[in-house]
Amino acid sequence: MAAGLSARYVKGWKRLGGGILLCVPLLDIVLLAATVISLRDGAEVTVWHGLSAAYLGFTVAFGHDTLRWADEKFGRRFGGVPERPRPVLYGRARVLREWRSWLRFLLAYGVSCALLVGMTWFVGGTERGALLLAWLNPLTKILIYSLIWPVIVTIRPGQAPAEERPLTGNA
Repeated sequence: MAAGLSARYVKGWKRLGGGILLCVPLLDIVLLAATVISLRDGAEVTVWHGLSAAYLGFTVAFGHDTLRWADEKFGRRFGGVPERPRPVLYGRARVLREWRSWLRFLLAYGVSCALLVGMTWFVGGTERGALLLAWLNPLTKILIYSLIWPVIVTIRPGQAPAEERPLTGNA
């Protein structure tokens, strides 16, 4: 990612930098392929094999936004790109934003779990793939804990800053 951003903004090679950034998701596929090849060739299953599945799940759900965020930050610092307006952080818009974020986490969780179960099946079942399924525990805990914030924001969405609220009362 750093190479793509540097080519794009430091060197001014917009197309080359964009092309390199498009290759970032390919690295995740290469990681998963290397994991599968390693397991196919009879490598002992470790917790690290499961990490590749968890990582790919999060990349599917959050990779695009992460790249866009890094592109904006790098572009502002090195390329003179103007800052985007900040998102609304109160009221209904905030509630919707937090629930969308949690649903993306749910997507990451689903993809990760599917890959973990698939890899467990691939290596011959739970006798050999138990360490892969060990990732289900922390991923499930994170999914449940991450649900707390959208619920809190739904209950208390916050108010507009004082300068944005309409004047009411006896003036």
